[in-house]
Amino acid sequence: MTSAAMLATETFEQNGGLGNQGIVGEAVALNEETEIPTYFEAFPPLPERALAETASTRQGVWGKIRPLRSSNITQVFHVPLEERKYKDMTQFGEGEQGKICLEIMHKTGAHIELSLSKDQGLSIMVTGKQDAVMKARKDIVTRLQTQATATVGIPKEHHRFIIGRNGEKMQDLELKTATKIQIPRPDDASNQIKITGTKEGIEKARHEIQLISAEQDKRAVERVSIDKVFHPFITGAFNKVVNELMSETGTRINIPPPSVGKDEIVITGEKEAVSQAAAKIRHIYEQKKRKTTNISVEVKKSQHKYIIGPKGNTLQEIMEQTGVSVEIPALDSNSETIILRGEQDKLGPALTHVYAKANSVACMSVHAPAWLHRFVIGKKGQNISRITQSLPKVHIEFTDGEDNIMVEGPTEEVHQAQAQLEEIVKDLCRCMDYNEIQIEQKFHRHLIGKNGANINRIKEQYKVFVRIPPDNEKNNLIRIEGDPQGVQQAMQELLEMSNRMENERTKDLIFEHKYHRTIIGQKGEKIKEVRDKFPEVIINFPDPSQKSDIVQLRGPKNEVEKCAKYMQKFVGELIENNYSISVPIFKQFHKNVIGKGGVNIKKIREETNTKIDLPTENSNSEVIVITGRKENCEAARDKVLSVQKEQVGVTLHMDTWIQWHYLHIVVTLARGEGIAFESVCLLLA
Repeated sequence: MTSAAMLATETFEQNGGLGNQGIVGEAVALNEETEIPTYFEAFPPLPERALAETASTRQGVWGKIRPLRSSNITQVFHVPLEERKYKDMTQFGEGEQGKICLEIMHKTGAHIELSLSKDQGLSIMVTGKQDAVMKARKDIVTRLQTQATATVGIPKEHHRFIIGRNGEKMQDLELKTATKIQIPRPDDASNQIKITGTKEGIEKARHEIQLISAEQDKRAVERVSIDKVFHPFITGAFNKVVNELMSETGTRINIPPPSVGKDEIVITGEKEAVSQAAAKIRHIYEQKKRKTTNISVEVKKSQHKYIIGPKGNTLQEIMEQTGVSVEIPALDSNSETIILRGEQDKLGPALTHVYAKANSVACMSVHAPAWLHRFVIGKKGQNISRITQSLPKVHIEFTDGEDNIMVEGPTEEVHQAQAQLEEIVKDLCRCMDYNEIQIEQKFHRHLIGKNGANINRIKEQYKVFVRIPPDNEKNNLIRIEGDPQGVQQAMQELLEMSNRMENERTKDLIFEHKYHRTIIGQKGEKIKEVRDKFPEVIINFPDPSQKSDIVQLRGPKNEVEKCAKYMQKFVGELIENNYSISVPIFKQFHKNVIGKGGVNIKKIREETNTKIDLPTENSNSEVIVITGRKENCEAARDKVLSVQKEQVGVTLHMDTWIQWHYLHIVVTLARGEGIAFESVCLLLA
């Protein structure tokens, strides 16, 4: 078991409960309070040796050992189907029920295990420190079991004794009975104490509250010890006998509920009335003890719940009609023996009632592989809805992991539902298939795709159900269910995707970030050529804001290698063909470089296979940019400079002062454009 709640679908039909089933924790608590005997108490000496023993020997070191006590206790209790809050679940342990148990474990520190009985009741085992177990049990009953409400009238002056010092007594009572007790405020005239909880918890709480009140009652209190098996005759069907007795005598009679293992009946009231009530109770007891007999019958454990009925009403009905008490073994007992106790001539009719109730509901199973259950249920439960609408008294239960479907209800209707289910299962077995494949878990998210795009397409296309285990399961097994042909096709596609991913490789190429736009090209035209050539390879450029030099390739190993070599050559050529030279040319000579109708610049471009960009007319720049292969750029530069040199040579005949003044202007302009002095001299040479 792990520290989490074990929401398994094991059958715990014999687990204990809160009612007359008994509580393991109570047994443990009793054992804890029992003193361990000393050695001499457990093994008394022989007579002659005993004479020699002294009192000091008997009080030796062994007598000082304190009894060992267990630090943990365990309580097991049962929540019947009709009292479960969460009944309609596709899988046991899913949804709110599982979350609630985990919350309670974290809150209290107790360990909780749940299991589902065959009767669909909930068996709960809580282990831990006593205080933690009591708190956890109270929370579980409050949140997983349907709650009822009852009131009990207690004299106002006794309320403080029920609350106790600082409310401790009431808190302890709430924990023991797993109930919520509300006592009227002192300024409220009402004497009614409200109890909220399960039926059994309310009975226990009421019993304890009445005992506390009886202890404080200044009137007479009498305790009558009556064998517990005769309590039902004193209580009467639906409490009629005890209510009449209290009404006649004006007393309060507290009979412990079946879940409390006490024989003592407590009567409080006026002294004379108490005596009168006690005498009548003893008279009923003596009369029943003398006249009644009992018989035992064997009834399947699974049918006991039908004899008990919702909240025990069926047992009360049998007693009302026949005067016979029916004793059902505890849920944690393996016994199937039911005891009927009553007058001889009434046992026969009571037995007939018992068998009629036991057989009023049939429980049958239909064999269906667990993987077919979702298809038997149908989309949005349409198959099961069709059956239950025509047979409303039938209950159909699917248990996760089991190859059976349980059908419960009136015998005739159960047979009809069973036949319909068997027909559905037969058709599904004929037209449905499944297959399982092993694919490494690291590839599962790629098979699923973004927002489930891949797997949803496969499901829709091949009309199959595909179960890919979640990451926390660490499981490689993928299961495909549906039409046989669709299963094969879906399986083939998933395996192909897996094989591609197994052969997939990622490679990083380093290209300076400043060249990325050149590699991509205008509107992505250059990189499109590469992608068209290698369609199986994904090429990812970094975000411009990252200024990263890494370009990532991903795809089949061989294709990635080919693409990498091609891109390195492709980018090398791009960079080589994008060599750039800036040439400073005086603005007044740009027209000469261009030539009439652009004839000069066009000729230079064609002869050198370069791209030549001149500044716009309204620009202050005098730099001409030449782009292309390095040797071509240098040739174009020489041609452009030769045009300027020819024009500069025409002005060299000017007088010296003008020449030197012109040189000063040229140098100043050159400095403004960032041109070296040596370059200026070269231009004027």
